Amino acid sequence: MPHAVIAATGLFTPEQSISNAELVEAYNAWAENWNKDHALQIAEGDVAALTPSSVEFIEKASGIKSRFVLDKAGVLDPQRMAPRIPERGNEELSIMAEMAVKAARQAIEAWGKPVSEIGAVLCAASNMPRPYPALAVEVQQALGIEGFGFDMNVACSSATFGIKTAADFIASGSVKAVLMVNPEVCSAHLNFTDRDSHFIFGDVCTAVIVESSDTAGPGGWDVLGTRLKTVFSNNIRNNFGFLNRWALETNAVAGSDRAAGQQDDKLFIQQGRKVFKDVVPMVSDMIVDHAGELGIEPTGLKRMWLHQANINMNQMIGRKVLGRDPAADENVIILDEYANTSSAGSIIAFHLHQDGFEAGDTGLICSFGAGYSAGTVFVRKR
Repeated sequence: MPHAVIAATGLFTPEQSISNAELVEAYNAWAENWNKDHALQIAEGDVAALTPSSVEFIEKASGIKSRFVLDKAGVLDPQRMAPRIPERGNEELSIMAEMAVKAARQAIEAWGKPVSEIGAVLCAASNMPRPYPALAVEVQQALGIEGFGFDMNVACSSATFGIKTAADFIASGSVKAVLMVNPEVCSAHLNFTDRDSHFIFGDVCTAVIVESSDTAGPGGWDVLGTRLKTVFSNNIRNNFGFLNRWALETNAVAGSDRAAGQQDDKLFIQQGRKVFKDVVPMVSDMIVDHAGELGIEPTGLKRMWLHQANINMNQMIGRKVLGRDPAADENVIILDEYANTSSAGSIIAFHLHQDGFEAGDTGLICSFGAGYSAGTVFVRKR
């Protein structure tokens, strides 16, 4: 029976980047203005004054030093604190499809085969620009791919869930090759006025081509096994959706100074300490258990490409899996430069850090995040 092979990957990185120092300057200016506007309530004890952010706080809490974004000016404007991403006409390629096409073309070029051999397109990401038409179908048309496409959202685990779905299509014989793209415009769902999370996310897009071993050429990565897990939790949440406009009792109405959909829970919110406590053991145990099922010794993994949310989480998972402190080339970290890019993080790490592998060496692509959700993909260099 044919099995899945990760044949090629691609990466689109926006041109603009924001350093921690720039982000802190913007946030602190916004917070100072807010404190001035609410000075009376603060003095009377009705509300608490906002605390300034700092570079030291961000790097200690997350390990993040910078992030790429589609629009730097809007994020750093203390009067706005959000990216400016204009809507495009229905006949224009959407911004997320444009990102996906750029990443996909890089993967296709590395693959070296015509798009006519791709039978399906999956768009796996934490947010979609609209309910329909599916972004995957828009990307499919832009690239001239026949077959079918659809969108899927499992938040930060979308890419590993996408690889699993693609591998299942391969195993069933439905298609011979699948293109999966992960366009993430995380800056658009981040509350840049929340000190605890204003530094977390960045924008990016990754692409993966998963192919049948029957048709795969030399190179690439055999997919040895995939496993998925979900456990419901409110500790990471975003309540923005199409029903918001009808919830007049909780959304803005005439005379309010806040626009509908702009409440804090309509953007990314999380309880970070609870997430850390819940997710680290869940993911560590899942990795070890799945490795055992596949006959892989976890301590023998040459490299782990983990979800890039928080350096402390990654270091702890690495120690639990390997039974020791991982070396830098065993537990890849790219979030210092890219920040958290949701589903794309582990794929960025995989795309950029495949050096040093010989045929037969094994590695792990792993995601974890909202849901809770987690996915493990063990691979072996061909």
